Amino acid sequence: MLSEIRIESLGAISTATAEFDRGFTVLTGETGTGKTMVVTGLHLLGGARADASRVRSGANRAVVEGRFTTTELAADVAALVDEILDSSGAERDDDGSVIAARSVSRDGPSRAYLGGRSVPAKSLSGFTTELLTLHGQNDQLRLMRPEEQRAALDRFADVEAPLKKYRAARDDWAAARRDLIDRRQRARELAQEADRLKFSLDEIDAVAPEPGEDNALVDDIRRLSELDALREAAQTARTALSGPDDPSPEDLSASHGVAHAKAALESTGDAALVSLAEQLNEAVAVIASVGGELGSFLSGLPGDASALESKLARQAELRTLTRKYAPDVDGVLAWARESRERLDQLDVSEEALTGLERKVEELQRKVVAAAAELTKARTKAAKGLSKAVTAELAGLAMADADFTVSVGPLPARADDSAPLTLASGEVVHAGHDGVDNVEFGFAAHRGTDILPLNKSASGGELSRVMLALEVVLAASAEGTTMVFDEVDAGVGGRAAVQIGRRLARLADTHQVIVVTHLPQVAAYADVHLVVDSAGAKGAGKAKASGVRRLDDDERVAELARMLAGLGESDSGRAHARELLDAAQKDRAET
Repeated sequence: MLSEIRIESLGAISTATAEFDRGFTVLTGETGTGKTMVVTGLHLLGGARADASRVRSGANRAVVEGRFTTTELAADVAALVDEILDSSGAERDDDGSVIAARSVSRDGPSRAYLGGRSVPAKSLSGFTTELLTLHGQNDQLRLMRPEEQRAALDRFADVEAPLKKYRAARDDWAAARRDLIDRRQRARELAQEADRLKFSLDEIDAVAPEPGEDNALVDDIRRLSELDALREAAQTARTALSGPDDPSPEDLSASHGVAHAKAALESTGDAALVSLAEQLNEAVAVIASVGGELGSFLSGLPGDASALESKLARQAELRTLTRKYAPDVDGVLAWARESRERLDQLDVSEEALTGLERKVEELQRKVVAAAAELTKARTKAAKGLSKAVTAELAGLAMADADFTVSVGPLPARADDSAPLTLASGEVVHAGHDGVDNVEFGFAAHRGTDILPLNKSASGGELSRVMLALEVVLAASAEGTTMVFDEVDAGVGGRAAVQIGRRLARLADTHQVIVVTHLPQVAAYADVHLVVDSAGAKGAGKAKASGVRRLDDDERVAELARMLAGLGESDSGRAHARELLDAAQKDRAET
């Protein structure tokens, strides 16, 4: 929940701090005092676009800080919040709370902070979205949009599993379908590309290069070019180490000399000389090993340089490939592998297209089945949501109202990028969220035609519809903070009392913060905050507002002012006291 918010130089507020408790909190104040700035500050913490014009006159920047506690969140939401904090490097305060902040500069960019770390506004939004639900008149307008109505139904229906299944099937189908369309439209171009690849691969296969063959050829050609010199050097060294193949008594080799020296030292029996003889063992072994390797080297050399010509010819063949396809033979082989894979994709033969058509048809059947499952879940939930919201509207002084949720197919457009033919033969648009068009219907009085919500609800009726929806959907976000900015606009009398009662009921499972101008709503609150100049700090020359918490007597005076501007009259106070006592008694009984 939101435990505290501090606002500096935002709109009419110079410096203000507001502390929030669990339950139901209202903010009231005269028009123009800046009570909506509290909600604006929360929107900034939610990642909303920073508007430099909101910075208070005379200040360089506005700052909003919010302190959040997460101990009362549902387990899945708490886990997600912890993940966001870990990925951002944010740290909790000593008491376990998390401080989120946003600064808006008059001349420069805005800054976002989470847990003491500077983060992108999107990261801040990801955190606060899990904790805050903000409702204002703009949100009521968004409720008119089909996608928002579908999202509300999905929250009620919990369609995560069938929606995930549908999206996976749709992605596979769409990819295969695009491939089929691409091959058909570019058949000639793809065929030409395939011919070029086949020619190149045939050329490479004809040469049949081996990995690293070009480097090995360089070594072979160097040896053949210097064959006589290499043979003479190797033979001279071998003779010096091991002696000639047909030695005469006077021929001495290094091997013979070392062996003779070793024997002479060992024959003395002197410990020092015998120790030296043992060291010559290593020399004998090295001379023998090198002599053997030189023999192998000599036997491996060709008898003459005639092989040089064939090696040079092979090198020329390889260079033909490396000039065209890659810097070396290994690169040529890699290019060939990639080209064969590409060639498999370029098959535009009738057999290949027929096979791909069958694949698309099979994937389409899977999409249709998944879409039908999703539609079934939504249709079933639509009945429950219609019934629940209608019942809530009855409790909001709209006993004759009728609310409906209809789920129908989303027709494909003439230029649709993803038309899908259902089992019924109907062609629909296969969107990211399904093939369903969800529409809220509303009639203020039974017996009248139910029309789409955007054509049938007034401002006050729309406020109550949204509140009824939130009460019904509240279980999906238990433990979070819900903020309503003048959700009771256009409402009065008995309906206002019912709104206050519903908001109080919502506060049993949520922290509820409401900006209101209706005393009937404010009377139901657990905590009453007022935004006025009396609560301002550091006001300076310009008129400034602050936020202060009202005690019981101050609350009665504020309610009297809200009733009819009668805060200083005995009759106004008496009326306000009566309203407050009645609301608190109603809360206690319910």
